[in-house]
Amino acid sequence: MTKWRSSFDYVSLRTNGGRSPFFVSNAHIKMALDYKTYKEAKEKFRWSERWDLFDGTKERFNIAHECIDRHPQEEIAIRIKFADGRVKVYTFGELAKLTCQFANLLGHLGVAPGDRVAILLFPSIEFYVSMFGIFRHGAVAVPCFPLFGPEAIAFRLEKARAKAIVTTQDKVEVVSPALVEKLGLKFIIADELLEELKRQSEVYNWHTNADSLCMIQFSSGTTGAPKSVVYRHGAVTVAAVVMKFGVGLTSNDIYFCPSSPAWGHGIWYGTISPLIFGKAIGTFSGKFDAEKVLEALEEWGVTNMAAISSHYRLIMGSGKASKYNLKLKKISYTGEAMSKELISSIQQNWGLIPYCQYGTTEMGPITLDYAGFEDWVVKPGSLGKPMIGGLKVAVIDEEGNELPPGKIGQIALWREGKWVRVGDSAYTDEDGYFWYVSRIDDVIISAGYTIGPIEVEEALLKHPAVEECAVVGSPDRERGEIVKAFIKLKEGFQPSEALSAEIKEFVKAELSKHEYPREIEFIDELPKTPDGKIKRKELKERERVKKLGQ
Repeated sequence: MTKWRSSFDYVSLRTNGGRSPFFVSNAHIKMALDYKTYKEAKEKFRWSERWDLFDGTKERFNIAHECIDRHPQEEIAIRIKFADGRVKVYTFGELAKLTCQFANLLGHLGVAPGDRVAILLFPSIEFYVSMFGIFRHGAVAVPCFPLFGPEAIAFRLEKARAKAIVTTQDKVEVVSPALVEKLGLKFIIADELLEELKRQSEVYNWHTNADSLCMIQFSSGTTGAPKSVVYRHGAVTVAAVVMKFGVGLTSNDIYFCPSSPAWGHGIWYGTISPLIFGKAIGTFSGKFDAEKVLEALEEWGVTNMAAISSHYRLIMGSGKASKYNLKLKKISYTGEAMSKELISSIQQNWGLIPYCQYGTTEMGPITLDYAGFEDWVVKPGSLGKPMIGGLKVAVIDEEGNELPPGKIGQIALWREGKWVRVGDSAYTDEDGYFWYVSRIDDVIISAGYTIGPIEVEEALLKHPAVEECAVVGSPDRERGEIVKAFIKLKEGFQPSEALSAEIKEFVKAELSKHEYPREIEFIDELPKTPDGKIKRKELKERERVKKLGQ
């Protein structure tokens, strides 16, 4: 097996105080973890091997250095296709200089290593400079979806105890003055950032290790408020293995991932992981546009694409999927199950079978197809097999017993001497592949976004007309599911289309444009259990029968 280290002298880096130099060897970077087959990797792979991918050690390690500094500075690091058709391209050298300047800016603003810095931006040079500048400084990035409303932003800022936020001028007023005062929040305005950075030094000495905090990522809120998941710099070593084995990234690939870098897939597999291997970020910025994405795939000669299922659904639904001269060799998906019809359409238009990546924000990768192995057989629609060398994964019954192939139960991971249930029902087949059935809980997965009903209900209850409400996922051909709200009105209010539209806009402003209820049904009484709990499953089943006839 071929292993490598960058020829950049790590000893000289240590004696230089961790300074980020702009010199690397011109030698081509080789790909480590060079297993050819799933059989070989399953027998031989050990997690300790992942460190052979990096310059750093557990005692001295920084994501920005590993993703930027050690790669040829003249090569492309970022390609962005914007919704208006513009394309922006940046090199590793430009990114190295700007992130050093940003790290110095944080220091001058009084942001110390370990302090939390939120990022509320669409993909742009300002976003990537901010994220990797935060990593370089040893501060902690808190990515936030730029379409969040005031309440969603406030929750994340307060929960993370943010010291600063990078955003555009028009978003400043979204954060309440009271919260700004409470947190002592500093604003870094993206509109002025590149000009401001010209006044900062291009040299920065980093002082982090593999255990230093780097990021707080928030889940979408499955059983209540969104949960925060804390990551350390060493987490990139795990992501690198998934990128190599699962996504199947090779030294010859041109990579593209349109997933938002405010969420897990876009952060780890759209932003960080390709850079580990010296491969450019390729992304889309703005409201998803299937034709513009197809243009980018053709213009850049993309060979490997990772996205959420709904992106492929929108591309195939555009009627333009076969109209472009594409060089795609591998595609992978995550976020939600992919229908047989969509898989068939992809095969007809592109001649490719999509590889599945299945996991959660809290648990990380659980099962996957292995695009990196020449002997891997994709079973279209399955979740693949458990992560090589990872935790034991099984389908269990209510008592915690492992179920045989063909029996539906709950997916669970064996952690610290007990089964931890993921919240999805599935079964395995005779070959050990996992097959998704449905969500166990009430979480809604719409166009790849995981939406917690509790957060939406809490926003609805703030509207003066809403007495009670229940939010469920309703089947939808384009998005998989949409958010639907059943609402009992307060006395004095009457159901109407105008009120429905008003409530939708109210929630859209409170939360996000992807979380508001696209359908509202006014109801006299919500179904409840004897102890007063709302029967969401009953409402969800009603929707399934009404729309699918099942």
